[in-house]
Amino acid sequence: MPTRTTVRKLRELRERRRTADRRFGARLLGSAAVAAITAVPFGLLLVLVEGRWQPLRRLDAGAARRLHEIALEHPSWTSTLRFLSDRVWDPVTLRTAVALLTAWLLYRRAWRLAAWSAVTAVAGGFIGLLVKTVVERARPSLEDPVARAPGFSFPSGHAMTATTSFAILLLVLLPLVPRSWRALCWGAAVFSVVGVGFTRVALGVHWFSDVLGGWLLGLTVVALTAWAFEAWRADTGRPHADVGEGLEPELTDEQPEADAPGPGERAVT
Repeated sequence: MPTRTTVRKLRELRERRRTADRRFGARLLGSAAVAAITAVPFGLLLVLVEGRWQPLRRLDAGAARRLHEIALEHPSWTSTLRFLSDRVWDPVTLRTAVALLTAWLLYRRAWRLAAWSAVTAVAGGFIGLLVKTVVERARPSLEDPVARAPGFSFPSGHAMTATTSFAILLLVLLPLVPRSWRALCWGAAVFSVVGVGFTRVALGVHWFSDVLGGWLLGLTVVALTAWAFEAWRADTGRPHADVGEGLEPELTDEQPEADAPGPGERAVT
């Protein structure tokens, strides 16, 4: 039979976990809202785009014109870019990967990491769509276009989805990757995110500043939701997790969040 002191300590521990979970949920939602309005670099870029700043417009036009010329001159190269953009790095493909990862985290009973993954992906998608609707920037209009895309242009949804998706995959799965392979994983993620942006400009469906905006806004969403997750760890007495170790190094354990009650679980009484 557990002693009265042991029961009291268990109650205090469970209560601390529940309080931390409530704060975690509030911080996740709050950080998603903050990401929409306080991203300083993105906000500055948005001002320049909306103000039609001439140096930026010249950069956009020059990049679009030069890459479009190359696309017309090299049809096979253009087909490869279209395949990468529309299949490998397509937002549907990346979101499906994140959804499968989230389902696996739920199976592993890593409840809070699954919540972080889902909120980051969904918030990124909705915030990107909201900004597109507000800005209403037209896509490039080129002679003999090699590709077409619907909707508004700023920020690039492909670039933003790639940024949030690869960040989620990295920050969740790094604890499962041997240290000698982690640099390669980071390199592959960065290459993919940059590659997505390049394909969108090269195919003539986005301006360079659209892609830059997608990268910045995606990074802002990830940074703020990751901060919320780290705050939850601090509230529950867990050690600080270095970004190179992933958000939850305990994911390698059989039960990564065994010391915290999951959905529907009740505290010990």
